[in-house]
Amino acid sequence: MAAETTRAGNRSGTRTPVLAGTPLLGSLADLKSDSLGTYLRAMREHGDVVRITAGPPGLRAELHCVFSAEGVQQVLATQAANFRKDNAVYQEVRDSFGNGLLTSQDEDYLRQRRLVQPLFTKRRVDGYARAVADETASTLAAWEKAADATVDVADEMMVLALRAVSRILFGTDVDATADVVHRCFPVITEYALRRGYSPLNVPRSWPTPDNKRAAAALDELYGVCDAIIAERRGGAAGEGEGKDLLSLLAAATSAGDGEFDATELREQVLIFLLAGHETTATSLAFSLHLLGRHPGIQSRARAEIAAVLGDRTPGAADLDRLPYLTQVLKEAMRLYPAAPTIGRSSVAAAEVDGHTIPAGADVILAPWVTHRHPRYWPDPERFDPDRFTPEAEAARPRYAWFPFGGGPRACIGQHFSMLESVIALSMILRAYEFEAVDTEVPVSAGITLQTQGPARCRVRRVDA
Repeated sequence: MAAETTRAGNRSGTRTPVLAGTPLLGSLADLKSDSLGTYLRAMREHGDVVRITAGPPGLRAELHCVFSAEGVQQVLATQAANFRKDNAVYQEVRDSFGNGLLTSQDEDYLRQRRLVQPLFTKRRVDGYARAVADETASTLAAWEKAADATVDVADEMMVLALRAVSRILFGTDVDATADVVHRCFPVITEYALRRGYSPLNVPRSWPTPDNKRAAAALDELYGVCDAIIAERRGGAAGEGEGKDLLSLLAAATSAGDGEFDATELREQVLIFLLAGHETTATSLAFSLHLLGRHPGIQSRARAEIAAVLGDRTPGAADLDRLPYLTQVLKEAMRLYPAAPTIGRSSVAAAEVDGHTIPAGADVILAPWVTHRHPRYWPDPERFDPDRFTPEAEAARPRYAWFPFGGGPRACIGQHFSMLESVIALSMILRAYEFEAVDTEVPVSAGITLQTQGPARCRVRRVDA
């Protein structure tokens, strides 16, 4: 193939540079201690496509990391059929949460998407605005009794997002499910991630303490989901004209695709819970924490909210009426993407941003890194919502910002996430002022972005 120069300045077919590591373990220690920092260093030292090795000889993993917007677009969109969800982490998530929309592939995925898509139209999703507003109001009422007027926004937004998505999924059964999910999900996700990154695992059936703890959490989680699904199959409806999301999923059918059986329903529910609460909670928490560190931006956002909403409860139509608040949210999602890394596996050898990715390679995309790429983001660590004016967005490559993935596997719930986040933020900021107590919040990459310390803010009633 003739060599050609890409926008990033790489030569077609160029051998991919390797991040320096130790002779015995490569970059294993760096990835275990700070994977996000390691990926960022790889981009700064070696450019847009970098190989990282990890593990001892014979068990060594080789990661092909793609950091440029152009390369990301090739992997997720233009060459999406060649990059599949076949890596070890996805398999562990499948083994825990089932083969739902997040993890399924090929005809399974297409069938599920066709059945689920009508439930995620803009009109349908806009109907969930009231449930989000009600759960946000409950959270605000609880803050009236906050000790020392201080709240950990990471913890609080996790509870709010979980209750909101549980209510939308299960209707009046929210209390029965939210507590179980809150207790069991961390056990299961940490277990799946630990196994996904380990070169050797014992079978899940072996009675090790780790396996037994995860199995108990899965049994409890499956049990509560299966009980509610059985009620829906028996005709018992949730709230909201009998049309909570689970009721709609249970009724979803088409001539060509049939319907979901009980196991498939549980798998879709678990994936919606996994993808639908931790991601939105992360975006909300860091939006509030960043505003707590930038009072001028916080005041500007609050002024917009006051002018648009006054004292009324926000609805779906307000999403387009709060452009600056939306910019705040997008900038928080740039700096703290809820899915900081995305994994794929190549089917055949392919050229990505001028470098050859071999067949069977593990490919890592890192929104955490691409969202800090100086080619697209001057002074990338600075919090600046004006990066997301319509003019600024139009001037950047499409995949310079991709918190919801992209291409044919783009997140089906992205409109819901934005709707939930803008409604919740508008109500919270109208009621409270925020001042960050913890000026830095350490994070790590799990299945979603995980805080490794508190994200506390002092809160004060705006009308106090």
